Amino acid sequence: MLVYVYLLSHLSVVRAGAHSLMAFATYIIGQTPFPEFSAVVMLDDLQVMYYDSITRKAVHRSNEDSQNYDEEKSDAGVIFRDMYNDMKDRAFHLKEQLNHTDGVHVHQRLAGCELLNDDKPGPLQTWDAFDQKNKEEFIFNEEKNHFQIELPWITWDNLQFAHMKFLYKNVYHPVCIKVLQSYLQMKKNNVMRKVKPRVRLMKKTLSDSGGLQISCLATGFYPRHINLTLFRDGQPVDDDQITGGEILPNGDGTYQMRKTLVIAEEELREEHKYNCSMKRLSLDNKLDITFVSDVAESDPGSSTQSVVFSVLAFMFVAVLIITALIVWRKRRAAGQGSEVLKCQYSSPSSPMQDET
Repeated sequence: MLVYVYLLSHLSVVRAGAHSLMAFATYIIGQTPFPEFSAVVMLDDLQVMYYDSITRKAVHRSNEDSQNYDEEKSDAGVIFRDMYNDMKDRAFHLKEQLNHTDGVHVHQRLAGCELLNDDKPGPLQTWDAFDQKNKEEFIFNEEKNHFQIELPWITWDNLQFAHMKFLYKNVYHPVCIKVLQSYLQMKKNNVMRKVKPRVRLMKKTLSDSGGLQISCLATGFYPRHINLTLFRDGQPVDDDQITGGEILPNGDGTYQMRKTLVIAEEELREEHKYNCSMKRLSLDNKLDITFVSDVAESDPGSSTQSVVFSVLAFMFVAVLIITALIVWRKRRAAGQGSEVLKCQYSSPSSPMQDET
């Protein structure tokens, strides 16, 4: 399975609230069980189309939803065939230019467009990677009628540059925006839904170091844009002290994010206030969860000593009560015995007095 680790990092450029249509394309040089060329089209995070060089057909995820299926299929076929030929030529050129030996080599491309919050078309961009080592970026901004290339692998002459600009402006960009708008209309119940996250602050004692691990977990939210921040005494904790922070998918189509901080044992002996703050721009809400560290709450030794002291105090009080009860019962028994002896001593005197 080919993983788009390098190219997927560029998805962060998609702004919160915007919608994107992105194609993940792969061209392979060499023998593998995969198609020579394949592409997956994603509307935000929803797969809507697939194409490969074996069938040479654009397969829609849900054909029955599209009223313009034949037209979209034709447009997609033109785009994918052009992308296939371009990536094939560039892959073999790069293999020779970089002096790579025979074997399996992979040319990957992430290409797509955005529709901004005001339904205004955003830029069309492509990122290329060859064997995960090099990249090339194309950007076309329709509003500014500006086209630029970053880190070019191939030197373009004026005629080639003019041809590429024409294609981006008059073919790629309008087709991408049209398909994006069409899919947004079809899939609006999926990609435009808003689900609030559930947020938890978890604590775990580290037996090996005596420290404490606190984790802030936000889960079950959609869309995937979220700001999750850990604060110490009102200041954001440095990123190099935090692990996690990646947005991961849940099995139900929602997402989760976890950030973890390890607090050293010596730091626990000082009082600090930790906040887990979650903010969702799309839902316009904020949630704070607070945890205050101190010796009594965080130090396992202090907690153990407190429990032992409480048990000993209870046992001491119980012994005192039992001892007092025993003494009281003995005294009561002794008092009852003296009354019996007094009665036995005085009772014979009565007849003697009668005889007298």
